[in-house]
This record gives sequence, C-alpha cells and structure tokens, in this order.
Amino acid sequence: MAHVVVVGAGVAGLGTALSLGRAGHEVTVLERDATPLPADPHAAFLWDRRGAPQVRHSHAFLARLRNLLRDRHPDVLQQLLDAGATELRFMDHLPATILDRSPRPGDQDLVALACRRTTFEWVLRRAALASPGVTLLDGVVVDGLDAVDDPSGLRRVTGVHLADGRTVTGDLVALAGGPRGDVPAWFDAVGAGPVQEEDEDTGIIYWSRFYRLLGDAPDSEGPIGADLGYLKFAVFQGDNGTFSVTLATSTDDGAMRALSAAARFDVAAVSMSPIAPWLAAGVSEPITEVHPMARLRNRIRGFVVAGRPAALGVVAVGDAHTCTNPLYGRGCSLAMVQAELLADALGEHGLVGEAFHLGYEATTAAEIEPWYRAAVQQDRLQRAEAARLLAERDGLTAPSSQDEDPEATEQQLMRSVLREGLLPAVRTDPTVFRAFLRGFNLLEAPEALLRDAEVMARVMAAYQARADRPPEPELGPDRAQLLARINAA
Repeated sequence: MAHVVVVGAGVAGLGTALSLGRAGHEVTVLERDATPLPADPHAAFLWDRRGAPQVRHSHAFLARLRNLLRDRHPDVLQQLLDAGATELRFMDHLPATILDRSPRPGDQDLVALACRRTTFEWVLRRAALASPGVTLLDGVVVDGLDAVDDPSGLRRVTGVHLADGRTVTGDLVALAGGPRGDVPAWFDAVGAGPVQEEDEDTGIIYWSRFYRLLGDAPDSEGPIGADLGYLKFAVFQGDNGTFSVTLATSTDDGAMRALSAAARFDVAAVSMSPIAPWLAAGVSEPITEVHPMARLRNRIRGFVVAGRPAALGVVAVGDAHTCTNPLYGRGCSLAMVQAELLADALGEHGLVGEAFHLGYEATTAAEIEPWYRAAVQQDRLQRAEAARLLAERDGLTAPSSQDEDPEATEQQLMRSVLREGLLPAVRTDPTVFRAFLRGFNLLEAPEALLRDAEVMARVMAAYQARADRPPEPELGPDRAQLLARINAA
C-alpha cells in the first residue's frame, strides 16, 4: 500500500483521503487553514475557511454524488442525513403540467442532496479521519514539490516542502488545493512537465445570501432557477432548514454590482417570481450578508506530455485539475467522482511505472473533461446573449450581421431551440424531463440529450409548436426595471 500526501482539505482532498484511506492506503492531509473540527453543522457554518471563501456560497450536491455515496460510502450518506441534509427526490416533484406521472426505471437515481457546503465538509472530514491511516495536519502551508530523477527519464515527486522549512514525503502527492494554486509553476520549479493549461473566463460575477426557514419550505417543482439574459438566479436548498439565493450577472455590467448591498440584493431576489415565496414575510430570515464571488474561470490542466506523464508520483484532483463555472453546481460532485477515479486507478495499476498516471488521466478525460467542454460552450453562448442584450440597450449594432456570420447564426438557433423547445418540453414531457434531469445531475454525458433521437424529436416538436403556445410567464423584470427597483432600495 502507498503513503499518499494530500494537499488541501476541501471536498476534493477529503474525498481523496476517504477513498484512499478506506482502500488501505496511508494518507496525510495537509491544510493551510488552522481549522479545528466544529462541534456540529451549525458551528461548521461559522468555520474560518479563509483559504476556501466559496464555502459560504450556494452549492449543489447532484445525484451523481449522492449515488456515489449510496453505492460506495453508504455510511457517509447516512451521516449527512443525520446531520440534517435531506434528499431531493425529483420525481416526487414533477411539474403539474406533466400528466403522465407513472414511475419509470432509473427514477430511483434522480435524487440529489440538499446541504450546505460547510455541513458536507464537516461530515466528510469526520468520515475521512475515522478511516485507518488517515491523519490531518492543519495550519501548514505547502509551497512546492520535492522531486528526483527517475530511471525512466522523468522526474519523480517524492513529497512536498512547507513554508516553515519542513518536508513531508510520500509515495504519491495528490494536489487538491482548489482552483487558485499555481500547479504548473510547481512542476516547472522541479523540472517536470510542462503542464498544459486551457483557461477561459466565465464572464460572470455572482452573489449569494443564506436564509433560514421559519416554517415549512414553499412548494416547488424541481430545481428553482432561470436565465433572464442579463441576470441568472437560483435557489439552493440547504440542511437544517436553510437555503441560499444566488444572483449572477455579466462582469461587464457594472451597474449590477449594486447587488452586493443586502437590501438591494433582497429587492432583486423578490423581484424574481420563483424566489418571492421563499423570501416572503414570515417564511424566512437572512442569516448572512451578501457574499460576492468573482474571477470565476473554466480551466483544465493536462498532465500527459507526448504520451507520457508530466511527472511521476504526483496527480491533481478536483479544481486543481479541472474547474468549471460554479454556477452550474458541478464542482463538488466532479471532485468526489475524480477522487474515486484516483482510488480505482491506484488499485488497478499500483505505483509501478507510468500505467497508473496514464490510466488515471484517461478515466479523467472520459468522466470529467466533457463537463469542462460543456461549461465552456454554455458560457460562450451566455456571453454572446448578454453582449447582444447590452448592445440592444445601448443602441449598438453588431459588427457583422447574422447572415454574414454562420457561427453567430448557429448560436442564435441553438439558443432559440433551448429556450423555445427544450425548456417548454421539460415542463410538459416526462421523457424530456427525465433526460434533462439526468444531464443536469451528471448521470449522462453532456451531449447525451442532443444525441437521443427520441428526446430531440420531442424537443423539436415543442419548438415547432412555439407559435401555438401562450406566452411564457414573466419570471422577473427587465434590466431597466430591476435597476430602478434596486437603486431605490
């Protein structure tokens, strides 16, 4: 069995420690924040996680993650439920407009978790540290790798060095320090790599605020969220009677930064008809200020160079390897999936030679990378739509017409089919509803819905009938109206 040094005690690091520890490996987790384990989930919400400011933002724990816990770590799933998390059984909340409500095979998998990120980490840390051979050193700062020449001609990482001068050695180093660490620079510093990197700005900034229910939650039919073009919004249910609201706008829309003020945020949130019942008087009360999040990127790193590993003895997990727009809520789920891929690769190949690294990167390319590609494509479409709306607002004309730009024409058609075909079909067709949820919850590859002939036939039928449908209900005001409301707050 291997001794694995895990850098970072977020979801990716703790998931790695859990999977490897339960497989019999010795694991040392290094965490820069001095973070003693709180007494309970309520205390965990006040956790001082300066190295992970995203913990007090909205998070989704999708069905792919819930099912992974159900199948591989059922005790951890039970611990989450005991800590106040709840299961969101999507098929118990079919839209009223879907008339065929009979169960179908696979419905039992369409279950997500309602949970705050801090509660999830609290349970995960307790479970990981209960595994034999897993230890945590917190309050330590890792500032680089240690490496030697390997007979293969590659560099082999033998451990990490700390800012206080100490060294922690291991057979394998798993980098799980989140999205902001400069992993390529660490490889360069020891003569490994080069690590290839694709990086693209998501084009959004978002704000989150948490609330506590004062009674029962309002009735809802599936996930609560929408895109108004100039603003996206969503409600995320948490544990122990909590929920959060997230609003997101273009980084180019400076006027919307007024949402950072709590009173203006609430005015904007209640202006969205699906959110208004959650923030009605007597239904809930705020328990945090508004937390902003900027510098949001889609990024993927390549650790195979000319068919060989960039280095031996080191891998990356979670956002240190691949991060996607957090607005889609995939990060925690993909991190836990990748942690299991790492444990599987180590169990299959061991650490002898290059097979382990190539096997791990191959399964990552199959299971994780498609969601990065999907996020990039989705963000590009959203940025194009936001730019069009801003141009219309300012009375500007695009440099070239749609007829002269085939790519823009294709993007416009895709947006139209999604808006006027897919979304109406999701609300009325049980087959499309399930296909959409399976993709949303990472249970099918991102392109699966578009490649399903039956599903797309139903979507296109809804699209062709768009002129015969009554107008869609307004989910919120237009941009000018919203700005007038929040600036008056």
